[in-house]
Amino acid sequence: MTLEVTRTIAELRPQLDRARSGGARIGFVPTMGALHRGHLRLVEEARRLTDLVLVSIFVNPTQFGPGEDFARYPRSLPDDLSQCEAAAVDRVFAPDVGEMYPDGDDTRVRVGKLAETLCGPHRPGHFEGVATVVAKLFSIVGPSTAVFGRKDYQQLRIVQRMATDLRLPVTVVGVPTVRDADGLALSSRNAYLTPEERARARQIPRALAAAHACFAAGERRVSALLELVHGHVEKAATSIDYVALADPMTLDVFDRDRRLSSPTLLALALRIGNTRLIDNIVLGQDECP
Repeated sequence: MTLEVTRTIAELRPQLDRARSGGARIGFVPTMGALHRGHLRLVEEARRLTDLVLVSIFVNPTQFGPGEDFARYPRSLPDDLSQCEAAAVDRVFAPDVGEMYPDGDDTRVRVGKLAETLCGPHRPGHFEGVATVVAKLFSIVGPSTAVFGRKDYQQLRIVQRMATDLRLPVTVVGVPTVRDADGLALSSRNAYLTPEERARARQIPRALAAAHACFAAGERRVSALLELVHGHVEKAATSIDYVALADPMTLDVFDRDRRLSSPTLLALALRIGNTRLIDNIVLGQDECP
């Protein structure tokens, strides 16, 4: 079957409506392109759960702040389409900016407490931009199962909360992080890393693995776990935005003097050179990176 590529909302909506009227369940994988094995794992999960898999490819300008990498973000639509065809994706939605943000566009989705911790303070407006474009996409696609990666854990929780709060007809599913052989979480931004920076970035999964082992051995002191992770990443990072232990549902960050009593999100964000990388693990729940 030939991959179908749609550029406009006016074309996409009736196509999906016809599929649903024929009994097909729609699986939706929103992406910004520069696809890699992590994205293809999301496609696999969408295929497992549904009948027709739609991938969107759109580099969303409203989630990039001043000085961030919107202009240089990897764009490789021909290669992305080839990967989608090889992965048996049924349809790709690849709109331009004007299709998603028409002239006079002035509405944004305000995000609540889930955006106030972790990456939120370091990327003002980022999650508002994410929530806005995802709400637009959910409205365009309609009833569906949307699949997101857990590498962007805060994003996943915000999108799940938004879909629930706005009563959108979308089930949001999270898929575990896909990693390279050296443990580094797959990310489109990994392409920015030089070989030397890539070697330094391996300290991130090593830090998560060390915390996983320490937690499994019975360590419950937030301070001890944070110090362990910092010990790994400080020698590799150009700068650190945060290393935090937080409630996996509310994303409330725990104080250093707390003792943990249940599965806990360990999340971090740092820069290697000019590249900002994020990663996470839920201690007491996820497998070792």
